[in-house]
Amino acid sequence: MTAAVPAPAPSAVVDRIMAVMEAAFDPAYGEAWNRRQVADALLLANTHALVVDAAGAAIPDSAGETGAPAGFVLTRHVLDEEELLLIAVSPDARRRGVGAALIEQLFAAALARGTARIFLEMRRGNPAIHLYRKFGFEPIGERRNYYRMANGERIDAITFARSIQ
Repeated sequence: MTAAVPAPAPSAVVDRIMAVMEAAFDPAYGEAWNRRQVADALLLANTHALVVDAAGAAIPDSAGETGAPAGFVLTRHVLDEEELLLIAVSPDARRRGVGAALIEQLFAAALARGTARIFLEMRRGNPAIHLYRKFGFEPIGERRNYYRMANGERIDAITFARSIQ
């Protein structure tokens, strides 16, 4: 008996994620993933993506060309824990509640998957800390000089967690 192989993520989902990623991440920090990394991650059954429009409404995988993407979240779920791998909001959609909508929908989906705790890691100085704190994420660890910027400078990583059950 062979194990089931997950179906590839619809290319439209990867296209939407990449459209946001390319606009949202500053190349100086090297945080953006490339198309292959996103597509490969989505091949894993425990990796989940949520893409939303400028109103914070989820864009279904089958939406075709409708629903311009404004933000996305990519997570990995194992047992009762989930890791927020990436979250991004297009610069023109920031400060309009899109990030909050992503986090709220992530919490609902994670609960449905049986998640008890969500983790994330960010570079020190990332302005997203305000969003994470607003939703109850607390720092639980630090990795000194973990990230390397494009110019070679090193930045600490901070690990956050939040219980959701």
